[in-house]
Amino acid sequence: MATTGTLHLRSVSARLTVFLALLNALDSVNCDEQVPLILWTSAGVSRPGPSPPAAGHIVGQQQLSSYLETALNDGPRNVVLFLQDKMSIEDFTMYGGAFGNKQDTAFPNLEGALMSSSSPLVLPAVSWPASNAVIGQLQDQLETSPLYMDPETLSQLRLNASSPALLVFRLPYGIGADLMSAKEILSGNDEVIGQVLSTMKTQAVPYTAIYTALQPSREAASLSMEAGRGGGRSLLQAKGGYRERERERERQRRIKEKAGIYAPVEFKEDEETCILLWAKGLSVSILRSGRWEDHDLTPSTFGEGVSPKLHGSSCDKTRSKLVLNYENVLGHRSFKLIFAMSQRLYKVSARRWFTLDTVELEYDGTKAKFNGSRKVYAPAEYSYRCESVTNFRWPQLVPRTFNDPANQWRVSFEDFQIQGFNVSASDFSYASDCAGFFSPGIWMGLMTSLLMVLVLTYGLHMIMQLRTMDRFDDPKGPAISVPQTE
Repeated sequence: MATTGTLHLRSVSARLTVFLALLNALDSVNCDEQVPLILWTSAGVSRPGPSPPAAGHIVGQQQLSSYLETALNDGPRNVVLFLQDKMSIEDFTMYGGAFGNKQDTAFPNLEGALMSSSSPLVLPAVSWPASNAVIGQLQDQLETSPLYMDPETLSQLRLNASSPALLVFRLPYGIGADLMSAKEILSGNDEVIGQVLSTMKTQAVPYTAIYTALQPSREAASLSMEAGRGGGRSLLQAKGGYRERERERERQRRIKEKAGIYAPVEFKEDEETCILLWAKGLSVSILRSGRWEDHDLTPSTFGEGVSPKLHGSSCDKTRSKLVLNYENVLGHRSFKLIFAMSQRLYKVSARRWFTLDTVELEYDGTKAKFNGSRKVYAPAEYSYRCESVTNFRWPQLVPRTFNDPANQWRVSFEDFQIQGFNVSASDFSYASDCAGFFSPGIWMGLMTSLLMVLVLTYGLHMIMQLRTMDRFDDPKGPAISVPQTE
């Protein structure tokens, strides 16, 4: 019996060594653009899993969606998603005990979960835009909204095997002054994974677990150099557990606010953040007696100690509305700035998009509506960002009708960013920027260059058509006579 147990442990150790060696071999595949994804099921659940991709293959968004669909169709539909801020293959090869130092690994709980699972799936290279959209893909396939949780509140939740659930646990990733900082962060995240899996085991509900990241972490060498220059992110201490990391994150946020980088406007529904808004400047203007009168809303909306009134705001899976309430704006006793958003599935692109349907100004019972759905939109998992959103200079917002009171107003949002769906941990998701590749300046340069090329081509063509004369006059001799028949 002892010999059998020893052989089993040796085979498990060999499996983990091969797994980490595979990650190490794939480390040469442009890690700055890919993140790993690991999927496994709870102990005792056996199913035929999808075959992993060939070595060196980069999994795109469509292929990742196929992997997830196969896994959820064959396995449990209670999904536990561990979503780390950043992660790359080096994190496993450097801190996973890939070279025989198993006692020094930063992932003991993760390795234990993979050993207990009958069919783990390891995707070493997933394009990070695809991993960034994994919440939206799971939400579409499970047809349920994600629940952002922490290990302490998970014990209060009662799951049902027949009803799908999507539980999301956000894990930080920060680099301090030395390379050991990354290992401490990953060890703390592994402790969170262990706590969550232990709680799930007590509930005796089968589940599918996924461990991935929003974007890749940079190489350790470049991180060390950046830390030496003082440009790295501060360490989120992992020794104190999950609550200590949350306190450190809150402290860093307050430090940024004091430095002049104020926090976004945040609307919560049932203690969960569902709408975020940030802008460097918010201003409105009204036309009176042939003159534009301006009012800056920024000091009443953002900054330390400023708490904008958000009553009237609401959000759900398909519609969100953020209402900013002000007083005494341009002579109006009550003034509201309303952002109405919606999201839906577009079959042409096979994904969900959210649009800023309208921007409304409500003052003393009158409403001025601007339509923004044609210009202001982004994937449902992303936020929208634009350097300037206005209705008068390269307008993204237009009045709803010709007779709408909006024709007497101007709105200007500088360095504008908004997200009305899939907000996690009070942070904006990856931003979809409004700036197109071809700006007016680029078009002018291309058209001028094309015109010059056409003129040059025409000139070369004309020069090539010139013919040299084959007869010449001799001033001392008789004139040359050229017959008409030649």
